Amino acid sequence: MSLISLNETITISISVKDRHSSADWYKSMLGFDTIYHSDEAGWSELQTNTKGVTLGLGEHTKPAPGNCVPVFGVADLDTARQKLEQAKVRFDGETDIVEGMVKTATFYDPDGNAMMLAEDLTGGS
Repeated sequence: MSLISLNETITISISVKDRHSSADWYKSMLGFDTIYHSDEAGWSELQTNTKGVTLGLGEHTKPAPGNCVPVFGVADLDTARQKLEQAKVRFDGETDIVEGMVKTATFYDPDGNAMMLAEDLTGGS
């Protein structure tokens, strides 16, 4: 039994220079909808395509991309990567493949925050 009980939500918090611009980027590149902008708090939240998972954007004059690397599942990584690359999204090297397990590719938002796409190769969901 765990010390605390967590609910079925998670917010992935990242640092950005301009929350409104970043929210637009996440909308056009990944299809995330803005839940709200709190200008007085310097915070915005976006709904990802995963139930219970939101992306929090903390506005900072000098964003400090950290070690948080959100991983988003996709059905077809190659197609998703191609579309993002056509939109000038920067990727970190080639797609990694672990046969029979997973295919992954790391990419970056405009502030240098690392994100990853993952395609399940196990035949599961």
